[in-house]
Amino acid sequence: MFFNLFLTGLFIGVAVSIPLGPIGVLIIQRTVNKDRTAGFLSGMGAATSDAIYAIVAGFSLTWLIDFIRQYQLTFQTLGALIIFLLGVHIFLKNPVKDIRRLRRKGSSYLQDYVSTFLITFPNPLVIFVFLAVFASSGIVLNIDRPYQSFFIVFGVFSGACLWWLFLTGLVSLFKHRFNLRLLWWFNKIAGVIIWIFVIVSYAYSLINQLKI
Repeated sequence: MFFNLFLTGLFIGVAVSIPLGPIGVLIIQRTVNKDRTAGFLSGMGAATSDAIYAIVAGFSLTWLIDFIRQYQLTFQTLGALIIFLLGVHIFLKNPVKDIRRLRRKGSSYLQDYVSTFLITFPNPLVIFVFLAVFASSGIVLNIDRPYQSFFIVFGVFSGACLWWLFLTGLVSLFKHRFNLRLLWWFNKIAGVIIWIFVIVSYAYSLINQLKI
């Protein structure tokens, strides 16, 4: 029974993580510019955020969901601004300086994990994604049965991590093809893609808010 709950959560975690938004671009960029570990730990930061939102959605914490709905536009604006500035940072990054810095100081894997978590967490729309997924799957977490809930949430976290492990592994296979000039262009392209993601998604959300 617990294994089936874990598999259900695993499937949900993979399904929610597969769409490559700006966080996916960031993780690919870090894998290319640093290494696979940096990319994977960045993905774990996003997976941690997903697990927290899965708990909120699964336990149907009405007061928190209502609060997010009330200030949804504020949250969306804050999240969009943070990710847009992230795109600017990536666009302006100099791969030569980065490589020199990493060789001198090493890579801060903890910083990769924490920064991605902090970038991902201000996006409470993930809660509504999990609400929809849980509703369609007939999943309701039960606080009186914490072990069952644990296996579902752990499955969500594991599924997200599994996807980022696969993606960063795939990207790292082709990493050796990137020279400094390609890295420079990759940073520019990644930054622009993040801008496009943010502008389109924020405009779409704003239009939906105005319709309501």
